[in-house]
Amino acid sequence: MNGSASVNGHVGEGKPEIHTQILRALEIIHEPRSSNAHRHDASRYLEEIRSDEQAPYHGFGLASAKDQPAIVRHYGLSLIEYGVRHRWSEYTPEQSQALRDWVVTLSHSTADSDPPYITNKVAEIWVEIAKRSWGLDWLDMDELLVHLWDGSMVQKALVLIILETLSEEVFGSDDTTAALRGSDLNRACVEIFTPASVLTENFPARETTADIKYGADGWISRMADLLDWCIRDGKIDENRRACGVKTLSTFKSVINWIIPRSLVTTHALHRISACLAASDIPLQLAAVDSLYSLYNRSRFSEDDFRDLVGPIFEHETIHLLKQLYDWLVDEPTNIDEAKYLLLKKFSEMVFNIGRLLEERPSFVPEGSNLGGFFELLLDVMKNESLHVSIPALHLWVKLLSSDKIGNSPAIMALTSDLLGRCSQRLIRFESLPLDSSDPSIIFLNEDVDTMPERHAFLGNYARFCNQIIELVVQKQPVDALYYILGQADQVLDHVYDGEVPFQASTYTKTSVPYLRIDAQFTVIEAALKGCLKWLNAPGNARTEHEHEVMTSNLQVWCDRLLGLIFEDPIIKQRVIQLAVGFAIGPLKRNAQFAFKVFDYILDTRCPAHPACEAYTDAVIDLQAFSLHQLQRLAMRFPDYLVTIFNEVERKVMSVSQSVASDEQTRARYSSVLFIIMHRATSVDSKPREERLDQFLQPMIDQWQDRSLSNSLSSFDNFSRLLGLESLQQYIYSRAVNKLPNWSAHPLDDQGKAIQTQMRNALDALPLRATKTIMSVSVERLEPGSQPYDMACRLWHKYIPLILPNLLQFISQSQAFHDPSNWSALPPEIRDVVRRILTDRFWQVGISQGSRDEFYASVGDTKTTLEGFASSIRATVRTVRETGYRLLNYMSLLGEHFYSFAELPAPLAQALFADACALSPHQMAILVDMIRPIIDNCPEKSRCHFLPPILSALFEQLDRKASLEWERIEERSKAASEDDDLTNEMKDESILRQLTMASVMLVVALLEPPRPSPPVAPDVLEKVDGDIAGSGANTKRSFILRTPEILKPVILFCTHALRMRDTRACCLIAKVLRSIVPEFAGDGPVEPDVREFISTEVLKACITSLHDPYFVELQKDFAQLIASILISYTPRTERPKQTLLSLPEMTPEKLDRALRRLFKAQRNTRQQRAIVLDLLEGFRGVAIHEQGKLSKPDAKKVRSALQEKYMTVDIQANEKREVSPDLGGVAAMFG
Repeated sequence: MNGSASVNGHVGEGKPEIHTQILRALEIIHEPRSSNAHRHDASRYLEEIRSDEQAPYHGFGLASAKDQPAIVRHYGLSLIEYGVRHRWSEYTPEQSQALRDWVVTLSHSTADSDPPYITNKVAEIWVEIAKRSWGLDWLDMDELLVHLWDGSMVQKALVLIILETLSEEVFGSDDTTAALRGSDLNRACVEIFTPASVLTENFPARETTADIKYGADGWISRMADLLDWCIRDGKIDENRRACGVKTLSTFKSVINWIIPRSLVTTHALHRISACLAASDIPLQLAAVDSLYSLYNRSRFSEDDFRDLVGPIFEHETIHLLKQLYDWLVDEPTNIDEAKYLLLKKFSEMVFNIGRLLEERPSFVPEGSNLGGFFELLLDVMKNESLHVSIPALHLWVKLLSSDKIGNSPAIMALTSDLLGRCSQRLIRFESLPLDSSDPSIIFLNEDVDTMPERHAFLGNYARFCNQIIELVVQKQPVDALYYILGQADQVLDHVYDGEVPFQASTYTKTSVPYLRIDAQFTVIEAALKGCLKWLNAPGNARTEHEHEVMTSNLQVWCDRLLGLIFEDPIIKQRVIQLAVGFAIGPLKRNAQFAFKVFDYILDTRCPAHPACEAYTDAVIDLQAFSLHQLQRLAMRFPDYLVTIFNEVERKVMSVSQSVASDEQTRARYSSVLFIIMHRATSVDSKPREERLDQFLQPMIDQWQDRSLSNSLSSFDNFSRLLGLESLQQYIYSRAVNKLPNWSAHPLDDQGKAIQTQMRNALDALPLRATKTIMSVSVERLEPGSQPYDMACRLWHKYIPLILPNLLQFISQSQAFHDPSNWSALPPEIRDVVRRILTDRFWQVGISQGSRDEFYASVGDTKTTLEGFASSIRATVRTVRETGYRLLNYMSLLGEHFYSFAELPAPLAQALFADACALSPHQMAILVDMIRPIIDNCPEKSRCHFLPPILSALFEQLDRKASLEWERIEERSKAASEDDDLTNEMKDESILRQLTMASVMLVVALLEPPRPSPPVAPDVLEKVDGDIAGSGANTKRSFILRTPEILKPVILFCTHALRMRDTRACCLIAKVLRSIVPEFAGDGPVEPDVREFISTEVLKACITSLHDPYFVELQKDFAQLIASILISYTPRTERPKQTLLSLPEMTPEKLDRALRRLFKAQRNTRQQRAIVLDLLEGFRGVAIHEQGKLSKPDAKKVRSALQEKYMTVDIQANEKREVSPDLGGVAAMFG
């Protein structure tokens, strides 16, 4: 680059032929009639010009040529930008000065006629230069900006863009170039923005080694004055509006980090607030955004709070906010999008103001209008738009929960309004039709695009409503409960008003009567939680008399509830649920009432209507729910129920014989009696154990039956055990592999016979009955309690009798998924096995239709071949997952399970030998199942139990996940327009679930323990040995020092860095980062692991860093690479050798980066920047930067608060981008 070239003229006299060729190439590219070949040649020529050292020189000539089209000038600017970004370190001081001069000249030449992208690009180049040289050899930048500010309005706008971009790059992003400067740029920004008087006041002893500030005012003062001009006299034309919006946008960027005092001394806060009264929506929206950012700051000193937050609570400001809110409220039938957006932002701003009030109420100045603020907050909460309402609703939860302000008279005066509105809002909005005329539904349709987000948002809204009701009842129990139960009486007396009487033939789970009762019962359940907290509160001033009056009133109301008659099964279920809530909640002292509820549940019946399928399914659900509630009551009141055990037993067994249609249901009824006898500590243990043995013996006899062992000895025998001995012949004879749509083919008589045989065979197995009894005997018991010790004694003698056949059940049920075991089927049609055994389920955000529609469609296929396949997989799934569950229950018994020295190897064989034959979904279930078995392993059993289990598990996980991701990648590359994307999205979503489950297991095993709170020195001396021992004996330390486990775990982690799931990769990078320093020593394991990490893990990081898919994770990979280099380069040359194998990586460049890394050991942001700078040429580029996708519209991007209220996990459902070919990446490692 010619650094001495004139900056005032054009380049025409330099190399006119190059200038002409550039113009011609641009014409060819933008000419629609150009051929592809010509366009390709022109593009290649422009790429070559960009890499030329004279490119910025040519760029300035093009950019400053006002007679050229804007697109040509923009290309000229891009040449300058490329030189700054990629060649700055190569320039001499004279060349750098020339570039700065060119940019300053271009800045002064900006005009009204320039399109925005020209002005923005000039500002972008200015900032890129500033990040590299401002405060080093460019000391007059602030002066140049002030001179530019004194020019036209266009130049003022340019300065605002420069200032905003500079603020975002230095403070708001993880910009590599800015990070390399450390804190220099941060200090420089604070210096030029802040008035000199405020700097002197806050930093009287600050160093001023470089005089980079021009004038005493600072940019906050200049921006405030400009904003004042924009809104002066209330006459806001287009130019003033644009100027004001841009100024406020810059304020929004700097307000997060600026010294708060400067906003007061410059009157900036007053002028930003004044924009709220400007009656101009764009200006008001920008002002609200700025205030939101200000009040989103994490903490203020008392003086800053008084100066910045206090004015909001003045009477005039509250009046202004109320006026603005009232003006913004719109009818749902005529939504003004701009006003509605402003209203939602306004609500979020109010949330931040209230959050600060809740945190520091003592800082609020005397005479503030807090009552007016709370009334405004109540109005916002009542808004018909749930999205406008939810920040205020959330804030009410915070305020009511606060010990500092929650009981203030101003808040207590509004509790009845809060109670009434939250009660109304607990209707199940998700059950209302989308075309409902309800205003909240209309607004909801406007705000939420997908059903998953809708469900997540409504769930959060309901949670806040419940919390407010609970808090109000806790504070005012008598008045609040009187109000709530009175409301409930009104609903119960008029539940069918306006609706047709109940009919089984037209049954639906979302009928209006049910929704009415459900909403009211939900309110009562929240109230019961508040009541219980009031009753149990320590230091509560209530008397025993108050307690008795309260519980007596509640029992009277509940007695009335139990006397009501309903025909709807789901309403009966809701009544039972609420009654049990009373019994185990506020009325838990009254065991007789609990028995009344117990008796009510046993007496609850529904008439049979076999022809009404939906009604019949609801009756089955009611029976299962009732059994669960009986178990809950038995667990809570065993000592009372055991006193009338004979009566209870007679009734339970009578009901069981009359309503139970299968062994599983009968076992659940028996489990209620088992719970009472097991947990009734008021009876001597010996007769109880004898009685419990009587319960268990028939079941244990089944497990010991020799015929069962024979049936589990081979695949064919296992098939016969499940009633599937004729299945393979049936599949082959019906040629089901040739039928594309099994749902369209009715099941014949032989198929129905096999279905019945399967059902009967499954019912005869001891699996489900054992699961039921074991679950109630070990769950929710404290180790050391009498029932727990009794359970240990009971099962200790039976576990060895159950385990051999249980492991065979698991092994055979997993082997069932391997097509090679289906030997009676010809090899060419064995693929049908996977189709038969692949589970159908509804996936949020991917499956077509709602969850209810999915279940309805499954019900419609019961009598087809699809229903037949569903029966097969359900049978096998029940065996497999019941086996998993039994292992979980056994693990709760501690040493009584883990102490069997011969268990780990056969257990690992049963669980993992055929695990890869499972689908990703089934494998994910296996991973979730194994976690508690690992977690529950006692420390003294780790050495013999965990190595075989964890090594086999991670070998299979690595194999399965790698194969499935390879399959997804291959299918993606071969994708065509005709592919069924729904099924592919389902497969990828399921694979992500497996990947995430596996990664979360790694996190649970290897995440470092959180640091303990500081320990006093004298205490530390006494327990130093114990502290060291606890750190050395964690599961993490055990795994890291056990090569048998560590090898497959690290191998899985290495491969996971390339799996295309950003959340999983981020977590794995974090885990690896935590373990890298553990292998910097000289122990027996360290050298080998260090070498592996220095090669394979480092290569995986660089490969993913190169992949555009992982562009959002580049800082995570960079941090991991930095950890490897810092930890290992003093010990081994391997990391350097790996990096030097990259093309164009020189030893000098690497050594320079390493020196900088070791200097920045305490600054992770700088470490990342150094690594990203080192690997600049290898970093992937975001797809939108490649021009393949546009950036998202900033107006449609939700705020962080909005995202919090709609927390969902869905994969993008836009059309896939084919992954770039990374085949050449492997070659980079030489």
